[in-house]
Amino acid sequence: MSFFKQKVEELLNSAGISINGSKPWDIQVNNSKLYRRLLLQGALGLGESYMDGWWDCQRIDMMVDRLIRANLHERVKGVSAFINLMVASTMNLQSKTRAFIVGQKHYDIGNDLYGAMLDEGMNYSCAYWQRAQDLNQAQVDKLDLCCRKLKLRPGMKVLDIGCGWGGFAFYAAANYGASVHGITISQEQVDYCNEHQIGNNVTVDLKDYRSLHEEYDAIISIGMFEHVGYKNYRQYMEVVHRCLKPDGLFLLHSIGGNKSVHSGDPWTEKYIFTNSMLPSIKQTSKASEGLFVWEDVQNFGAYYDKTLMAWYDNFRKAWPALENKYGYRFYRMWAYYLLSCAGSFRSRKNQLWQIVLAKGGVDGVYQAER
Repeated sequence: MSFFKQKVEELLNSAGISINGSKPWDIQVNNSKLYRRLLLQGALGLGESYMDGWWDCQRIDMMVDRLIRANLHERVKGVSAFINLMVASTMNLQSKTRAFIVGQKHYDIGNDLYGAMLDEGMNYSCAYWQRAQDLNQAQVDKLDLCCRKLKLRPGMKVLDIGCGWGGFAFYAAANYGASVHGITISQEQVDYCNEHQIGNNVTVDLKDYRSLHEEYDAIISIGMFEHVGYKNYRQYMEVVHRCLKPDGLFLLHSIGGNKSVHSGDPWTEKYIFTNSMLPSIKQTSKASEGLFVWEDVQNFGAYYDKTLMAWYDNFRKAWPALENKYGYRFYRMWAYYLLSCAGSFRSRKNQLWQIVLAKGGVDGVYQAER
């Protein structure tokens, strides 16, 4: 047995994972070069070797959950993680001139893919499963929760930073009478919103958040803060501060990590969310210090596990209609993305926070919605 295979076996055994075992979370090795690649490249090697067909696993979500709980993501980082950290430390990967890269590489892949994977409202963020039994209802419940947390009323002027395919904007306009201005860094999302526009209460622009100057009654940002980058957190909060009226509320809905980092996961950075990273509570709090009062914080990150598994199920069922356009390697990449993320949330490594902020604090006690 080679040194590399022996070391990988020892590491996997500490997580309760066997090589060529019979459990659904065991790894089936198809290429003996895998062991060296895993030790040298860490997370990047794990994801890329799966894309290359070097290994298989019946339940990647369960495997990743076990890897993280055994802290293997910290024990085996590989050279790629070090390179990512050095690049992120010396460059502002999320500068204004680079802001549209992730839109072009990820969100513009194809509306047919997202339409097949997501709910009817095209919401690409964590759903709220407190009472819902299916993805569509869970996303509607999330949108309604957001509207209630912002205390929306008819006629209010709302800014949606990173509006996606308009899920929140259309819901808030139709159900709460709000006038919503959305911005996104994805041309495909702009086109989709324009095609599905009903009435005059929703407008969507291709724009970076740093170009915003107009004032709004309320501001929301769902699943966009992950693209801001630690060097820009303060500027982001300053933009929100200048665009929010004195008595307005800001709802920040963001994936987050349990500790502060300065770079993202190497595989996710390369193949899924370019120039992205997960903020911590500490980083978010520091960025907002002196600008906002934190009125409410809710963590329902465990619901992202269920959301991602629902997306994967939709994607898997829709694949026959998508295969000719995207190809089999893309299928393995996308499946690995959805299932490994589900495992990350299941292990509680990743969180999902909804934070309500106010400029000077609300009068009296903020009535938290759940």
